[in-house]
Amino acid sequence: MGREARSFADFLARAGQRWWQMLPVGPVGYGDSPYSALSAFAGNPLFIDLDAFGLDVPREPFPEDAVDYPAADALRSRHLRVAFAKLGAAERRRFAEFCEREAGWLDDFALFDALKRAHGGRPWWQWDEGARDRRAGALARAGADLADDVTFAKQAQWAFDEQWAAFRAYCADRGVGLIGDVPIFVAHDSADVWQHRELFDLDGAGLPRHIAGVPPDYFSATGQRWGNPLYRWGVLAKSGYRWWIDRFKAALRRFDVVRLDHFIGFVRYWQIPAHEPTAIGGRWMKGPGRALFDAVAAEVGGPLPLIAEDLGAVTPKVTRLRRALRLPGIRLVQFAFGTDPQAPSFLPHNHDKNAVVYTGTHDNDTSVGWFTDPGGTPTSSRTREQADRERHRVLAYMGREHGEAVDVGLEMMRLAMASVARTCIVPMQDVLGLGAEARMNRPGIAQGNWRWRLRAHALDAVAEARLLGLARTYGRAPASLERI
Repeated sequence: MGREARSFADFLARAGQRWWQMLPVGPVGYGDSPYSALSAFAGNPLFIDLDAFGLDVPREPFPEDAVDYPAADALRSRHLRVAFAKLGAAERRRFAEFCEREAGWLDDFALFDALKRAHGGRPWWQWDEGARDRRAGALARAGADLADDVTFAKQAQWAFDEQWAAFRAYCADRGVGLIGDVPIFVAHDSADVWQHRELFDLDGAGLPRHIAGVPPDYFSATGQRWGNPLYRWGVLAKSGYRWWIDRFKAALRRFDVVRLDHFIGFVRYWQIPAHEPTAIGGRWMKGPGRALFDAVAAEVGGPLPLIAEDLGAVTPKVTRLRRALRLPGIRLVQFAFGTDPQAPSFLPHNHDKNAVVYTGTHDNDTSVGWFTDPGGTPTSSRTREQADRERHRVLAYMGREHGEAVDVGLEMMRLAMASVARTCIVPMQDVLGLGAEARMNRPGIAQGNWRWRLRAHALDAVAEARLLGLARTYGRAPASLERI
């Protein structure tokens, strides 16, 4: 959240961009996935700017284009402990105020974090029985024995919170709003499930009876078995959806707009028996529907600044709920030329204004990777015939000949920018014209994802001119940058 983040915000402003969308910013969990965060409320300490503490931190030789999560965590934890030991009186006072204000989630998260480290990183259902089942005596002893680690976890969250506020203000001053991401489900191994077992479909040992996922789709012939525990929506309803209200309030304190992941799941969700090896044996179950959003709006105000990620098995009920809430849906250009059921609506000439158009998302290959993928390989979701057919279709849509040299990243961004959709988001990989080596995530593959890293000097004048030129051409640049 220091020099690098501010430099990126400056780049976006110069390139005529109004929004910076990011993945969930919680502390990553299983598989280094931000969608399996250790908390739905905490921030990721890896984003904390060490330079802000005046430390002389040597620049260690981390990989330039990939994240080494364990090494980065070890480095930052070591230096943050030194910094926190030197906090002044004013900082300690602000820290105390933060702890009091955020106690509803912070106390349990900090103890969870300390206990997880004390148990060698094992998931909470494998801890000592007293800690696993949150017995008062066991938690009191753990709090005393692990007091230093508990305090450190709280201090890291305080530092994240203060730096985030300054970072967000910096972006706002440059006309750049922040779009966050709230996954519908939370990780089984998270402070949220450990703290609120009554809200989730678990057995006596804390293991899920059913888990979340999706049926067979574009990405996988056997569906996706995500493994997240499912909510006990009836229990949540009786509480007035208190936990969800608190979660939305926390997200909206950080972001101007929030992308609501798997919006379909609020209407109906895919319930998979936990013992099933794939998602094929699941069934559709009814979600909370509008009642949840009405409860949130009653407390935080409306209209809610959300983007409904409505990809997948969209039904008329899903569309009706999105429209009733006046939320923009998502249009995905990569999916416009294949077998996705919504493919016709993803073609740019069929878009509507109340939408957000993307070339692709974190779950897709980059535009170059998608276009050059031959299909029929173990890592491809398409046959050779399907991949070739999609190439022919997108080239025809672009007005290009098969075999003609095409800057695919640029042309896919052009299709998205030319859409009538009110908002257009393009991944940095497409701005830089990167291939499959820069893909962020491969759904259904648990390891090796989420590691792509933007190289320090990649944001050059060429990338800036490419974005600004498209924004000007299609009327998306701020008025101050519209001149030619």
